[in-house]
Amino acid sequence: MLGQVNPVAFNLFGIAVYWYAIIIVSGIVLAVWLSSREAVSVGLKEDDVIDFMLWGLPSAIVGARLYYVIFQWQDYIDNPIEIILTRNGGLAIYGGLIGGGLALFFFARHRFISTWTFLDIAAPSVILAQAIGRWGNFMNHEAYGPATTRSFLEGLHLPKFIIDNMNIDGTYHQPTFLYESVWNVLGFIVLVLLRRKKNFLKEGEVFLGYIIWYSFGRFFIEGMRTDSLYAFGSIRVSQLVSLVLFFGAIGLMIFRRKKGAIKFYDREKGTIKKAE
Repeated sequence: MLGQVNPVAFNLFGIAVYWYAIIIVSGIVLAVWLSSREAVSVGLKEDDVIDFMLWGLPSAIVGARLYYVIFQWQDYIDNPIEIILTRNGGLAIYGGLIGGGLALFFFARHRFISTWTFLDIAAPSVILAQAIGRWGNFMNHEAYGPATTRSFLEGLHLPKFIIDNMNIDGTYHQPTFLYESVWNVLGFIVLVLLRRKKNFLKEGEVFLGYIIWYSFGRFFIEGMRTDSLYAFGSIRVSQLVSLVLFFGAIGLMIFRRKKGAIKFYDREKGTIKKAE
Protein backbone atom coordinates (compact mmCIF):
# COMPACT_ATOMS: atom_id res chain seq x y z
CA MET A 1 0.00 0.00 0.00
CA LEU A 2 1.06 3.57 -0.62
CA GLY A 3 -0.37 4.60 2.70
CA GLN A 4 -2.62 7.48 3.59
CA VAL A 5 -1.96 10.73 1.78
CA ASN A 6 -0.81 13.49 4.11
CA PRO A 7 -3.25 16.44 3.89
CA VAL A 8 -0.30 18.79 4.49
CA ALA A 9 1.72 19.39 1.33
CA PHE A 10 4.60 21.19 3.03
CA ASN A 11 5.45 23.67 5.75
CA LEU A 12 6.43 27.23 4.91
CA PHE A 13 8.11 29.15 7.71
CA GLY A 14 6.39 26.91 10.21
CA ILE A 15 2.95 27.29 8.59
CA ALA A 16 1.30 24.15 7.23
CA VAL A 17 0.23 24.47 3.60
CA TYR A 18 -2.56 22.02 2.83
CA TRP A 19 -3.13 20.16 -0.42
CA TYR A 20 -6.78 21.22 -0.17
CA ALA A 21 -5.82 24.88 -0.51
CA ILE A 22 -3.33 24.24 -3.31
CA ILE A 23 -5.86 22.26 -5.34
CA ILE A 24 -8.67 24.77 -4.82
CA VAL A 25 -6.43 27.67 -5.86
CA SER A 26 -5.22 25.71 -8.91
CA GLY A 27 -8.82 25.18 -10.00
CA ILE A 28 -9.60 28.87 -9.58
CA VAL A 29 -6.54 29.96 -11.57
CA LEU A 30 -7.46 27.62 -14.42
CA ALA A 31 -11.07 28.83 -14.37
CA VAL A 32 -9.97 32.47 -14.57
CA TRP A 33 -7.64 31.73 -17.48
CA LEU A 34 -10.27 29.83 -19.46
CA SER A 35 -12.96 32.41 -18.72
CA SER A 36 -10.65 35.22 -19.82
CA ARG A 37 -10.10 33.53 -23.17
CA GLU A 38 -13.83 33.05 -23.67
CA ALA A 39 -14.58 36.62 -22.61
CA VAL A 40 -12.52 38.01 -25.48
CA SER A 41 -14.44 35.83 -27.96
CA VAL A 42 -17.77 37.40 -26.96
CA GLY A 43 -16.65 41.00 -26.98
CA LEU A 44 -15.47 41.50 -23.41
CA LYS A 45 -12.00 42.13 -22.06
CA GLU A 46 -9.78 39.77 -20.13
CA ASP A 47 -9.64 42.42 -17.42
CA ASP A 48 -13.41 42.11 -16.93
CA VAL A 49 -12.95 38.55 -15.69
CA ILE A 50 -9.93 39.39 -13.55
CA ASP A 51 -11.64 42.43 -12.06
CA PHE A 52 -14.71 40.36 -11.25
CA MET A 53 -12.56 37.91 -9.33
CA LEU A 54 -11.67 40.73 -6.94
CA TRP A 55 -15.40 40.94 -6.18
CA GLY A 56 -16.51 37.38 -6.74
CA LEU A 57 -13.83 35.24 -5.13
CA PRO A 58 -14.10 36.70 -1.60
CA SER A 59 -17.90 36.65 -1.86
CA ALA A 60 -17.88 33.03 -3.04
CA ILE A 61 -15.57 31.92 -0.22
CA VAL A 62 -17.66 33.70 2.40
CA GLY A 63 -20.86 32.27 0.93
CA ALA A 64 -19.43 28.76 0.78
CA ARG A 65 -18.26 28.93 4.38
CA LEU A 66 -21.44 30.49 5.79
CA TYR A 67 -23.60 27.92 4.00
CA TYR A 68 -21.58 25.12 5.59
CA VAL A 69 -21.47 26.69 9.05
CA ILE A 70 -25.21 27.42 9.12
CA PHE A 71 -26.04 23.74 8.70
CA GLN A 72 -23.22 22.58 10.98
CA TRP A 73 -23.67 25.22 13.66
CA GLN A 74 -23.43 22.68 16.47
CA ASP A 75 -19.78 22.16 15.54
CA TYR A 76 -18.93 25.85 15.96
CA ILE A 77 -21.18 27.19 18.70
CA ASP A 78 -18.64 26.40 21.43
CA ASN A 79 -15.63 27.64 19.45
CA PRO A 80 -16.71 30.35 16.96
CA ILE A 81 -13.11 31.09 15.96
CA GLU A 82 -13.21 27.83 13.99
CA ILE A 83 -15.63 29.49 11.57
CA ILE A 84 -12.81 31.36 9.85
CA LEU A 85 -10.50 28.32 9.63
CA THR A 86 -11.06 26.55 6.31
CA ARG A 87 -7.78 24.73 5.76
CA ASN A 88 -9.41 21.43 6.75
CA GLY A 89 -12.33 21.89 4.38
CA GLY A 90 -15.84 23.01 5.21
CA LEU A 91 -16.75 24.91 2.03
CA ALA A 92 -20.08 24.20 0.32
CA ILE A 93 -20.29 24.77 -3.43
CA TYR A 94 -23.92 25.88 -3.37
CA GLY A 95 -23.05 28.58 -0.85
CA GLY A 96 -20.18 29.62 -3.08
CA LEU A 97 -22.52 29.93 -6.06
CA ILE A 98 -24.88 32.09 -4.03
CA GLY A 99 -22.09 34.36 -2.81
CA GLY A 100 -20.45 34.60 -6.22
CA GLY A 101 -23.81 35.15 -7.91
CA LEU A 102 -24.65 38.10 -5.69
CA ALA A 103 -21.26 39.65 -6.39
CA LEU A 104 -21.75 39.14 -10.13
CA PHE A 105 -25.15 40.85 -10.08
CA PHE A 106 -23.67 44.05 -8.67
CA PHE A 107 -20.47 43.82 -10.71
CA ALA A 108 -22.33 43.38 -14.01
CA ARG A 109 -24.58 46.33 -13.35
CA HIS A 110 -21.61 48.44 -12.31
CA ARG A 111 -19.78 47.57 -15.55
CA PHE A 112 -22.90 47.63 -17.76
CA ILE A 113 -22.34 44.02 -18.78
CA SER A 114 -25.07 41.46 -19.38
CA THR A 115 -25.21 39.17 -16.35
CA TRP A 116 -26.32 36.27 -18.55
CA THR A 117 -23.33 36.75 -20.83
CA PHE A 118 -20.93 36.66 -17.91
CA LEU A 119 -22.61 33.54 -16.49
CA ASP A 120 -22.31 31.82 -19.86
CA ILE A 121 -18.63 32.67 -20.01
CA ALA A 122 -17.94 31.36 -16.52
CA ALA A 123 -20.09 28.21 -16.39
CA PRO A 124 -17.80 25.70 -18.17
CA SER A 125 -14.76 26.96 -16.28
CA VAL A 126 -16.56 26.78 -12.95
CA ILE A 127 -17.63 23.16 -13.36
CA LEU A 128 -14.08 22.22 -14.39
CA ALA A 129 -12.74 23.99 -11.29
CA GLN A 130 -15.24 21.99 -9.22
CA ALA A 131 -13.93 18.78 -10.77
CA ILE A 132 -10.42 19.74 -9.73
CA GLY A 133 -11.54 20.91 -6.30
CA ARG A 134 -12.98 17.50 -5.43
CA TRP A 135 -9.44 16.18 -5.31
CA GLY A 136 -8.91 18.51 -2.38
CA ASN A 137 -11.56 16.45 -0.60
CA PHE A 138 -9.60 13.33 -1.49
CA MET A 139 -6.44 14.76 0.06
CA ASN A 140 -8.41 15.66 3.19
CA HIS A 141 -9.96 12.18 3.38
CA GLU A 142 -13.49 13.57 3.20
CA ALA A 143 -16.56 13.60 0.95
CA TYR A 144 -16.55 9.81 0.66
CA GLY A 145 -19.48 7.42 0.41
CA PRO A 146 -20.74 4.35 2.24
CA ALA A 147 -18.63 1.40 3.29
CA THR A 148 -17.62 -1.04 0.58
CA THR A 149 -14.94 -3.65 -0.09
CA ARG A 150 -11.52 -3.43 -1.63
CA SER A 151 -12.58 -5.94 -4.28
CA PHE A 152 -15.42 -3.63 -5.33
CA LEU A 153 -13.02 -0.71 -5.75
CA GLU A 154 -10.59 -2.89 -7.67
CA GLY A 155 -13.50 -3.87 -9.91
CA LEU A 156 -13.84 -0.20 -10.86
CA HIS A 157 -10.25 -0.36 -12.17
CA LEU A 158 -9.23 2.57 -10.00
CA PRO A 159 -5.56 3.46 -9.50
CA LYS A 160 -4.05 1.80 -6.47
CA PHE A 161 -3.37 5.08 -4.67
CA ILE A 162 -7.08 5.94 -4.76
CA ILE A 163 -8.09 2.50 -3.51
CA ASP A 164 -5.52 2.66 -0.70
CA ASN A 165 -6.77 6.06 0.42
CA MET A 166 -10.39 5.00 0.41
CA ASN A 167 -9.47 2.94 3.46
CA ILE A 168 -10.71 5.28 6.17
CA ASP A 169 -10.08 4.09 9.72
CA GLY A 170 -9.86 0.48 8.57
CA THR A 171 -12.95 0.51 6.33
CA TYR A 172 -13.06 0.98 2.58
CA HIS A 173 -15.51 3.57 1.25
CA GLN A 174 -17.06 4.56 -2.06
CA PRO A 175 -15.02 7.37 -3.71
CA THR A 176 -17.92 9.79 -4.16
CA PHE A 177 -15.43 12.63 -4.57
CA LEU A 178 -14.24 10.84 -7.72
CA TYR A 179 -17.76 10.21 -9.00
CA GLU A 180 -18.51 13.91 -8.81
CA SER A 181 -15.16 14.89 -10.29
CA VAL A 182 -15.74 12.66 -13.32
CA TRP A 183 -19.33 13.91 -13.65
CA ASN A 184 -18.08 17.49 -13.64
CA VAL A 185 -15.42 16.81 -16.27
CA LEU A 186 -18.12 15.32 -18.50
CA GLY A 187 -20.22 18.41 -17.78
CA PHE A 188 -17.36 20.65 -18.87
CA ILE A 189 -17.10 18.79 -22.18
CA VAL A 190 -20.87 18.96 -22.72
CA LEU A 191 -21.01 22.70 -22.00
CA VAL A 192 -18.06 23.48 -24.28
CA LEU A 193 -19.75 21.55 -27.10
CA LEU A 194 -23.11 23.11 -26.29
CA ARG A 195 -21.94 26.68 -26.59
CA ARG A 196 -20.75 25.97 -30.13
CA LYS A 197 -24.41 25.57 -31.16
CA LYS A 198 -24.84 29.29 -31.70
CA ASN A 199 -27.85 28.87 -33.99
CA PHE A 200 -29.72 26.99 -31.29
CA LEU A 201 -28.51 28.38 -28.00
CA LYS A 202 -29.97 31.44 -26.33
CA GLU A 203 -28.08 33.79 -24.07
CA GLY A 204 -27.92 32.40 -20.55
CA GLU A 205 -28.50 28.79 -21.55
CA VAL A 206 -24.89 27.67 -21.17
CA PHE A 207 -25.20 28.68 -17.52
CA LEU A 208 -28.64 27.12 -17.13
CA GLY A 209 -27.27 23.97 -18.76
CA TYR A 210 -24.53 23.96 -16.12
CA ILE A 211 -27.10 24.23 -13.34
CA ILE A 212 -29.18 21.41 -14.81
CA TRP A 213 -26.19 19.12 -15.35
CA TYR A 214 -24.51 19.73 -12.01
CA SER A 215 -27.64 19.59 -9.86
CA PHE A 216 -28.79 16.35 -11.51
CA GLY A 217 -25.52 14.58 -10.76
CA ARG A 218 -25.13 16.12 -7.33
CA PHE A 219 -28.58 14.91 -6.26
CA PHE A 220 -27.65 11.26 -6.72
CA ILE A 221 -24.05 11.52 -5.54
CA GLU A 222 -25.12 13.42 -2.42
CA GLY A 223 -27.39 10.50 -1.51
CA MET A 224 -24.28 8.34 -1.18
CA ARG A 225 -22.18 10.67 0.94
CA THR A 226 -21.63 10.09 4.64
CA ASP A 227 -20.94 13.74 5.49
CA SER A 228 -24.07 15.42 4.14
CA LEU A 229 -25.48 18.56 5.73
CA TYR A 230 -28.99 17.99 7.06
CA ALA A 231 -32.01 20.20 7.71
CA PHE A 232 -35.33 19.43 9.34
CA GLY A 233 -34.02 16.15 10.65
CA SER A 234 -33.33 13.75 7.80
CA ILE A 235 -33.44 15.98 4.70
CA ARG A 236 -30.11 16.32 2.93
CA VAL A 237 -29.69 20.02 2.20
CA SER A 238 -27.75 19.57 -1.03
CA GLN A 239 -30.32 17.15 -2.41
CA LEU A 240 -33.11 19.60 -1.67
CA VAL A 241 -31.18 22.48 -3.25
CA SER A 242 -30.34 20.29 -6.25
CA LEU A 243 -34.01 19.53 -6.87
CA VAL A 244 -34.96 23.21 -6.66
CA LEU A 245 -32.15 24.25 -9.00
CA PHE A 246 -32.77 21.44 -11.49
CA PHE A 247 -36.45 22.16 -12.01
CA GLY A 248 -35.97 25.90 -11.56
CA ALA A 249 -33.35 26.04 -14.34
CA ILE A 250 -35.52 24.01 -16.71
CA GLY A 251 -38.53 26.20 -15.95
CA LEU A 252 -36.54 29.40 -16.42
CA MET A 253 -35.14 28.17 -19.73
CA ILE A 254 -38.65 27.42 -21.02
CA PHE A 255 -40.01 30.74 -19.74
CA ARG A 256 -37.23 32.79 -21.33
CA ARG A 257 -37.65 31.06 -24.67
CA LYS A 258 -41.39 31.70 -24.65
CA LYS A 259 -40.73 35.31 -23.75
CA GLY A 260 -38.55 35.51 -26.84
CA ALA A 261 -36.65 38.69 -25.91
CA ILE A 262 -33.23 37.11 -25.62
CA LYS A 263 -30.33 36.86 -28.02
CA PHE A 264 -28.51 33.90 -29.43
CA TYR A 265 -25.19 33.08 -27.80
CA ASP A 266 -22.89 34.18 -30.63
CA ARG A 267 -19.20 33.65 -29.97
CA GLU A 268 -18.19 35.52 -33.13
CA LYS A 269 -20.34 38.63 -32.83
CA GLY A 270 -20.48 38.71 -29.07
CA THR A 271 -23.46 39.01 -26.79
CA ILE A 272 -22.51 41.99 -24.68
CA LYS A 273 -25.32 44.45 -24.07
CA LYS A 274 -26.24 47.13 -21.59
CA ALA A 275 -27.61 45.79 -18.34
CA GLU A 276 -31.30 46.50 -17.98
